[in-house]
Amino acid sequence: MVIESYNSKWPQQFILIKQMLERNLREYISIEHVGSTSIPGMKAKPIIDIDVVVQDKAQFLLVKEDLEKIGYVYKGDLGISGREAFDEDNVSIKIAHHLYVCKKDNPELLRHIAFRNRLRETPALVQEYNSIKEEILLKVGTDNRAAYVDMKEKEYKWFFEKVLQGN
Repeated sequence: MVIESYNSKWPQQFILIKQMLERNLREYISIEHVGSTSIPGMKAKPIIDIDVVVQDKAQFLLVKEDLEKIGYVYKGDLGISGREAFDEDNVSIKIAHHLYVCKKDNPELLRHIAFRNRLRETPALVQEYNSIKEEILLKVGTDNRAAYVDMKEKEYKWFFEKVLQGN
């Protein structure tokens, strides 16, 4: 698992993917750049996380159909209700990314947006999160993604709560 220093190319990569999606999707509310690559100064895995926001199930079905036409493969919710995942391996644009489609009131989507926005506004939190990521990698190593995610979710849950509560 590679964690890189912030790369100014990540926003441009998101824009390229977003433009491709905009050309091919008939209906959606918004296309959001979320995750660590969306936060200036944040260390991250060099994979762009994208949430396509839809109104309801009917709009999701249109988006799903449009995504499948351009090579995305529907993977289901992968254990997170209301966040539908798509595999990008067969898509013509060769930028590593994770694509999810979420209804506008989905708690996971709302958490992604709130977390991103708070970190974008608070550079001190970005530095704190970068330190946490480094600390976890020192403990679990760079080749154990499952342990990294597990430790981040369990031992550093307090940080995410702090960010989301605005403390």
